[in-house]
Amino acid sequence: MGLDVDQASLSVDYKLLHLMDQLEDLEKKREKLNTLIEEGWFSISKARYSMGNKQVSTLQYASEMVPLVRVHTKMLDSGEAEFETQREELQVGGGHKGSTVEDIGPQEEGAPSSEGLRRRGHKKQSELKQEESSGHQKEVSHRTTTDHNEHQDPLKWFGILVPQNLKQAQSAFKQVIELSAEIAALQSAVLASRIELQGLMKEKQKSTTTGETEE
Repeated sequence: MGLDVDQASLSVDYKLLHLMDQLEDLEKKREKLNTLIEEGWFSISKARYSMGNKQVSTLQYASEMVPLVRVHTKMLDSGEAEFETQREELQVGGGHKGSTVEDIGPQEEGAPSSEGLRRRGHKKQSELKQEESSGHQKEVSHRTTTDHNEHQDPLKWFGILVPQNLKQAQSAFKQVIELSAEIAALQSAVLASRIELQGLMKEKQKSTTTGETEE
């Protein structure tokens, strides 16, 4: 029975040290998060000072905003929550590729008849019209998509040539998003470790009480 008590004590010690490491890592990440937030806002303040308050405000926001970062959550078998960030890459002049219209069908075999020639001549004229209209639609779609993608980068809401401070602010807040997901996952792991540690301590106490009773 003494062996069970010793084994329980080792499990508790190991889990306790693991929990302390997690708490230390969590504290470091929180400090880094606060530092990045302060740097981001300070950079925005300097950008406002150089460009003017009205040039860096909510007035410059796009009418339609699409999220560039998505956070996916998943519950693990251990009870911990996993957070994963997915960043959408900016597409310059891209967009959804329009499906090209192609006439796919059975081809005529043998020598073409006069009626077939008339149909082909009519078909060529209709194809030319379709190509012209399709080319015009592709040009309009490409121009619209390009304009839309140019506004995907939030920096371009404030102008083409933005100060370096604004770029630094964007970089800081990008790191904040990634770090926030890491902190959330680590907090979930800390909670799971605490629950597991409490269970091990109860088992140790039960083993100790049983050993004393047998003696």
